[in-house]
Amino acid sequence: MGQIGTINTVNRPGESAASGKTGATEGTSFSAALQGATQAQAAGRPEDAARAARVQELKAQVASGQYQPDLTRVASSLLKFLAEGA
Repeated sequence: MGQIGTINTVNRPGESAASGKTGATEGTSFSAALQGATQAQAAGRPEDAARAARVQELKAQVASGQYQPDLTRVASSLLKFLAEGA
């Protein structure tokens, strides 16, 4: 079976990429762009802040072992998803 696509290589810190940039610089650039996009989204809509707070609350419940989802709703949602995908 032949290879499909290309192989992606990862440069180690300090190694030069084919473009002549270092991997650390590219990572920093991407990180800064991602951080800027996250800040723009957070400032965009107040309901996003409420959703983020709810997600943090749920993460804390999961971490402490206190999260108990409604299994009927989970099963219903799963069946709906499977039916749509078939």
